[in-house]
Amino acid sequence: MEPLSLTEPQPSPQNSLPTPQKKYNVLVGVTGSVAALKLPILVSELLEIPGLKVRVVTTERAKHFYNPQEIPVTLYSDTDEWQGRLASHSCRSLAKCKLERRRLLLWKGRTDPILHIDLRRWADLMLVAPLDANTLAKIANGICDNLLTCVIRAWDMTKPLLFCPAMNTAMWEHPITAQQVEQLKDFGYMEIPCVVKRLVCGDEGRGAMAEVWTIVEKVKVILSERDLPTQR
Repeated sequence: MEPLSLTEPQPSPQNSLPTPQKKYNVLVGVTGSVAALKLPILVSELLEIPGLKVRVVTTERAKHFYNPQEIPVTLYSDTDEWQGRLASHSCRSLAKCKLERRRLLLWKGRTDPILHIDLRRWADLMLVAPLDANTLAKIANGICDNLLTCVIRAWDMTKPLLFCPAMNTAMWEHPITAQQVEQLKDFGYMEIPCVVKRLVCGDEGRGAMAEVWTIVEKVKVILSERDLPTQR
């Protein structure tokens, strides 16, 4: 379990990294770790990067830890893929959401849109934060049984995918975890390492998700250093 902390240490201004100059689309994946409670903060900080558009894909278990009304961007879940329900939107106008409604119709035939494919096309970078032990195992073994893992299984390997592990220290220290993290890195995905903290359960050790500012700064670095094709 991730430590329950609503405060985020901030970097000093002189250590802030360069801001990307182009416009980019970032897809945030959130899984069922307590660290998912930091999703509103993470999304808000990402939106502070000029030219950045953000969408979120959530697992069902992750929904337990945050309030969807606090997420100011489009939020997708399994229901949007399998039942054709309109995703949660920040827009308040039906006209503004018209394009999204068309794209989120349930797949029924050969030419209909497929949400996990549309999302992987839209995104220039994917950030999975937090990545819990269960989803880590799924990705390492190629399992794609929900919207998030389907996006990752179909991910364009020429684009960066960052992941932020978050789990109880005992789970982190299990031998299978290191193997699975290495497997993701072998795929070409980039780890933002977890850190040492006191966890909600009372344990103290490695396994807490990296601080939000650390994650945001890493996104800035990747977008600034890479000549990424931007989907518009």
